[in-house]
Amino acid sequence: MTGSEKSSSFRLVYVPGVMPDKWVRVWNERHPDVPLALTQVPAGAAAGRLLDGDADAGLVRLPVDRTVLSAIPLYTEQTVVVVPKDHLVTAVDEVSPEDLSDDIVLHPLDDVLDWENLPGRPAFERPATTADAVELVAAAIGVLIVPLSLARLHHRKDLTHRPLKDAPESSVALAWPEDATTDEVEDFIGIVRGRTVNSTRGRTQPPAQDKPKRDDRRKQPAGPTGTQRRGSSGGAPKGGKSGKSGKRGKPRRRS
Repeated sequence: MTGSEKSSSFRLVYVPGVMPDKWVRVWNERHPDVPLALTQVPAGAAAGRLLDGDADAGLVRLPVDRTVLSAIPLYTEQTVVVVPKDHLVTAVDEVSPEDLSDDIVLHPLDDVLDWENLPGRPAFERPATTADAVELVAAAIGVLIVPLSLARLHHRKDLTHRPLKDAPESSVALAWPEDATTDEVEDFIGIVRGRTVNSTRGRTQPPAQDKPKRDDRRKQPAGPTGTQRRGSSGGAPKGGKSGKSGKRGKPRRRS
């Protein structure tokens, strides 16, 4: 699809934890004639939906394959540990990986954090999803480490969370197929970047006309006037001497 082609709708996918509401609202205000079709997809499926042509753009979690997808990082989330409300770590404001050494740390198959060494003790089985892992935390089977937005998404009254330091973080980005940068994609880029409706949005604009140089402006003729001021071109300079006197003197007496 070329940049000049128009879609009947703008198809946006987003991953769990991302809240696109404010951007969708701005889109609907600016483009009432182009509906925005919003679809939530698992984090691991977002890139495939874009490459298969099932969506025009997506709010995804990094990393993505930059050889086929363009991406603009938007923000990086804080990492937290989700625990029962009576867990020992609730006594502190921030948790370190060492504080979890005696805990079973659940590692769901859809985990979005890039771990080198997961803290704590591993579970016998990996939960299929983050939602399943939250249920296990509520059953006091173990604890779970996730980005803050996912802890909020799966909030339960019997669970709480604390920031975890020295842990990997998850970044959210706007991504789209590199060979399909349409006008609608450019418009949505402008929205997520906070551009106003009158901004150029990166599109090519006609070159501005050159302003006259300062010297040229000095040389421009003055507008027409009823009479020329004294000292202007064609008149005698102010305070200067003219070739003839303005008054006739008395004639000399002949002897």
